[in-house]
Amino acid sequence: MTALDLSSPVAVVGTGTMGQGIAQVALVAGHPVRLYDAAPGFAKTAAEAITARLDRLVEKGRLDQAARAAAAGRLKAVDDLAELAGCGLVVEAVLEQLDVKQKLFQDLEGVVAEDCLLATNTSSLSVTAIAGALTRPGRFVGLHFFNPAPLLPLVEVVSGFATDETAATRAYDTAKAWGKTPVRCADTPGFIVNRVARPFYAEALRAYEERAADPATIDAVLRECGGFRMGPFELTDLIGQDVNEAVTRSVWESFFQDPKFTPSLAQRRLVESRRLGRKSGQGWYAYGDDAPRAEPHTAEPADAPAAVTLRGELFQAAALVGLIEAAGIRVDREEAAGAPCPGWIELPGGARLALVSGTSVHAMAEPTIEFDLALDYASATRVALARDVRVSDQDLSEAVGLFQALGKKVSVIRATPGMIVARTVAMLVDVAHDAVAHDAVAREVADADDVDTAMRLGVNYPRGPLAWGAGLGLSWVAQFLDDVHSEYPSGRYAPSPGLRLAAAQEENG
Repeated sequence: MTALDLSSPVAVVGTGTMGQGIAQVALVAGHPVRLYDAAPGFAKTAAEAITARLDRLVEKGRLDQAARAAAAGRLKAVDDLAELAGCGLVVEAVLEQLDVKQKLFQDLEGVVAEDCLLATNTSSLSVTAIAGALTRPGRFVGLHFFNPAPLLPLVEVVSGFATDETAATRAYDTAKAWGKTPVRCADTPGFIVNRVARPFYAEALRAYEERAADPATIDAVLRECGGFRMGPFELTDLIGQDVNEAVTRSVWESFFQDPKFTPSLAQRRLVESRRLGRKSGQGWYAYGDDAPRAEPHTAEPADAPAAVTLRGELFQAAALVGLIEAAGIRVDREEAAGAPCPGWIELPGGARLALVSGTSVHAMAEPTIEFDLALDYASATRVALARDVRVSDQDLSEAVGLFQALGKKVSVIRATPGMIVARTVAMLVDVAHDAVAHDAVAREVADADDVDTAMRLGVNYPRGPLAWGAGLGLSWVAQFLDDVHSEYPSGRYAPSPGLRLAAAQEENG
């Protein structure tokens, strides 16, 4: 293991929230830490804030008094960049401006020793571009912490085009020694998390723009059916609409306006109106003591049918059959013509109830009600339904009653190809496979385990997208996206070469 020795000082340049958090992590791990900020007095104020946080850790029983005193003794605010000489690692957390970062590291090269590791915490700029201004770019890496750095375990260790493998390994081992969970990735727009996460926001915004449902309903479906901790509308309100939209736009522009990353006009209008979320008091939702709570659309109670007929196999939704029977509803089984194509549940009124596909429900051969994909149908507390225009209100009522009998809330949404959860998950799987397959310099962005780890720990997804895709079946995901692509032939939903390759490998064992 090549982690930085604990006797080696760590410097943090830039003492805002992220800089203070990184400094606290290194300090608690046992390093001497030096704080520097170009703004006079900021480093001293940051040191006082970090010391106060150490006191709170003592109060909560997470740090003893001796460790607190030792840590505080290792913390030093400095007024001159020259005082960072002798540091083994310098981490930068200054403004997200390329010229500012380049100038800082050029100045640092004249101060620190040749074996000092230089790192940027950038989340949106190219690590390669920042290092391009240096005389020794091989020792330069990205160390992307997530906010708040002391609490969130993930660190993306980013290798620029010129980064030496020994430098990347040293940075990885140091982050691990600090108690973090590091993942390796290449210098690609958005790295792992901000690249792979784009569909989580984009597909919700697309569904909203298509008037499939309102933000509260889309959020509820993704939480209660998809298993995500927060819905995309409430999460972007928390992040800040301006911040989230800027990241999306940066990734889109960096990928030469790839349609998979196209920004949302609805979100752009929200930013232009300064409805930025919690920090402005209004975003997709209103905030404040008197603000009304937005509630998702939930169907009124309906009677469940006494019996239904299962025709064929439900495949990804097969667990529903046992749940229906456990609820006391008889399931008659009949083979469906054309098996092994996906089957359906036939309702007493004759309508079909089927798992969502990528094809418009209005194009189905028979009147059909689609239900959305769930992370786990047994534990899901809500399900979304979308009906074909030929489906009667009585047929819809039977479908609603059936899921209510299983203990689920039901949201009836306007039909849109792929619905909400299925389209979101399929796109996450696709973008993740694209990241594993390649990047701009013909290397994988990250390996499969690191991608799944990053998405679980960085954005709290209930399952890594690659594992999720494997569970669903990559051939199913690829066909689903092919069908959505047929409905929207813009290229946004065309399965990536990485997904097609993985699906072919799956089919061939």
